[in-house]
Amino acid sequence: MRASSSRFDRASSLKESLQDSLYTYRNDFISLFSRYVAKGKGILQPHELFDELDKIVHEHNEPNHKLQDIPFVKLLQSAKEAIVLPPFVSIATRPSPGVWEYVRVDAFELNVDNLTVAEYLQFKEELLDGQFVGKYVLELDFEPFNASFPKPTRSSFIGNGVQFLNRHLSSFMFRNKESLEPLLAFLRAHKYDGHGMMLNDRIHNISKLQFSLAKAEELLSKLAPATPYSEFEYELQGLGIERGWGDTADRVSEMVHLLLDILQAPDPNTLETFLGRIPMVFNVVIVSPHGYFGQANVLGLPDTGGQVVYILDQVRALENEMLLRIQKQGLDVSPKILIVTRLIPDAKGTTCNQRLERVAGTEHTHILRVPFRTKDGILRKWISRFDVWPFLETFAEDASNEIAAELQGIPDLIIGNYSDGNLVATLLSYKLGITQCTIAHALEKTKYPDSDIYWRKYEDKYHFTCQFTADLIAMNNADFIITSTYQEIAGSKSNVGQYESHTAFTLPGVYRVVHGVDVFDPKFNIVSPGADMCIYFPYSDTEKRLTSLHDSIEELLYGAEQNEENIGLLSDRSKPIIFSMARLDRVKNMTGLVECFGKSSRLRELVNLVIVGGYIDIKMSRDREEMEEIEKMYGLIEKYNLHGQFRWIKAQMNRARNGELYRYIADVKGAFVQPALYEAFGLTVVEAMTCGLPTFATCHGGPAEIIENRISGFHIDPHHPDQIAASLIKFFEQCKNDPGYWNKISEAGLRRIHERYTWKIYSDRLLTLAGVYGFWKHVSKLERRETRRYLEMFYILKFRDLVSCTSLPAPP
Repeated sequence: MRASSSRFDRASSLKESLQDSLYTYRNDFISLFSRYVAKGKGILQPHELFDELDKIVHEHNEPNHKLQDIPFVKLLQSAKEAIVLPPFVSIATRPSPGVWEYVRVDAFELNVDNLTVAEYLQFKEELLDGQFVGKYVLELDFEPFNASFPKPTRSSFIGNGVQFLNRHLSSFMFRNKESLEPLLAFLRAHKYDGHGMMLNDRIHNISKLQFSLAKAEELLSKLAPATPYSEFEYELQGLGIERGWGDTADRVSEMVHLLLDILQAPDPNTLETFLGRIPMVFNVVIVSPHGYFGQANVLGLPDTGGQVVYILDQVRALENEMLLRIQKQGLDVSPKILIVTRLIPDAKGTTCNQRLERVAGTEHTHILRVPFRTKDGILRKWISRFDVWPFLETFAEDASNEIAAELQGIPDLIIGNYSDGNLVATLLSYKLGITQCTIAHALEKTKYPDSDIYWRKYEDKYHFTCQFTADLIAMNNADFIITSTYQEIAGSKSNVGQYESHTAFTLPGVYRVVHGVDVFDPKFNIVSPGADMCIYFPYSDTEKRLTSLHDSIEELLYGAEQNEENIGLLSDRSKPIIFSMARLDRVKNMTGLVECFGKSSRLRELVNLVIVGGYIDIKMSRDREEMEEIEKMYGLIEKYNLHGQFRWIKAQMNRARNGELYRYIADVKGAFVQPALYEAFGLTVVEAMTCGLPTFATCHGGPAEIIENRISGFHIDPHHPDQIAASLIKFFEQCKNDPGYWNKISEAGLRRIHERYTWKIYSDRLLTLAGVYGFWKHVSKLERRETRRYLEMFYILKFRDLVSCTSLPAPP
């Protein structure tokens, strides 16, 4: 009751404060809200709210006008949208990341009402001509299941879930010796492949555990640090201590000391270190059903690209880290990693029609392909990631059998990728009872504004009702979620995060989400990936440079022949190159960069522009957005007469040459530009910076965290192309005046990467998280059974119904 009362008091106080400020400046606000209402029924964006406010301030001709300092204007400064239904204006405000409040104002009477989430969403639904008003609506609310669950309250703690969880649960569990019993039970029950590890039945209570650890400490102190485990194994077993503590006396001693410290004076950091070193993860399944998932000739095809690169780099680093840990744990176990994806019989010259394929550069990692099966047979051709929903439940059933056959058991950890992969991972983890990790890569909801309220206009093309539902199910079912950046979870002061956008929304006529995803949930953790440093390394590492590729790169950039591989010429080879590489779709905004370049005569004097992405020949593409962007690109080339200054190169699938291409651009003192309207992380940003190439990248999304603005690179706003051009001009002019400036930015970018964005850091962190969350799931209510039963009902009664309305492509 206390929490509810507190929220009520806060809402009441807010209402009074706002009401007072509206009445104090009554005429000004009647004028302001009259302007909002005059725009008619609809949704107003933040800039529209402020544009009208600025007009009123300027009309006063008073530079120190106090209107901007009052409570209601402060509220408008945190507004993310407003719904206009004359005479009312309802405003959704976000005082800080993850915190939302809703108010409604009568534009003529200036009466203020606080709204609940459900009331605000209902008001929003009335935009659709009232066709859903008064009807029974399915409301989703996950808050009751998590109300008693510990969560941080400060926005700064978002994304540091494991630290918070350890701090809270360790203080709860370790108040006295009896509270330590779950830890003892876990260590005694811990097995792999039927063989006991950590502790045996000789240790049956905490006192006996402390006695055995003290004896082990005494024994180990008499041994040389490098003494192999086999030389003292028998003595430890007599004390009740089994394999898994370490491969040498020194490492076993370290683990013994960690556990003794936990038993004596619990500390969350010590607990995390200890749990992270327990041998818990040997078999990993990584799910990525859609697209062409292979290792060659696939990176430029629809629905692949960044996610394929991410996973291939991830599994190589993961296998290395697993092997290292297993060796340090003193075990003789071969780990197994399976990437479970779709088998495509008509594989277009790729290996995507092979059931099993080992990942290059690994010993224990394979791609396991399972076909999409229907009652009419196997689907032979590729289909878009937006059309896969009808196949996923059967795919999960078939994949479960294939995984069991390959692993001869069940995995210890399952990792989903993107919406479809996360749904399949949810079905598998639910069936097998294993720890589930979710990785979004990209959540489409933030890419397509108002794709919830106006879902019908997107449905035939994107099937967002299925996708948003799958996202909700996976997010709430996952044991832990890893993201590449803070912004992916909770955005920034001015931008809403990808996950945060799923906190509350409505799909009118389908369901209304009043509490969907809580960004304060301790399941969220930031674990940033890196670039494959065998491929992406600094241009200054001359001994590793792939100079044999330089002739083909020069032909790619400067060749006179124009064909289906490239179009456009670079007449002046003395100019530096600004370079970009991405998929050719609307959100990546490659055509926006070309237009920015085309409009700026000064920028065109200073540099050439090279972009790599998509097909040159529109007939080769089958992707809807890509075809639109190809047509737009040709139009821009002609409109701005870019001949001689611009080169457009088809998407390149040779990763080794792509790495050398970044370095070649660095050789000519160029820069990399990533102009996306929104970017969840920004793998190409990391690749470019890892090669030492100064980088300009969108301020919307992950790159804003990767780059420290004006220190290790530059932030750009794709919505302001004139400012992008000005920033690039300033950089290249400064480089002309001070050649050391280019090196300064390049070196700062390299430092940033090595401090934060490497696969070594990533794999170590991921395995530690898997161990910690696996432990807490075993010994606490982290399993969240109530939530999972709710999700099961939601899946069966709603998701299946939505999928049944999605048309199935017929097998040829």
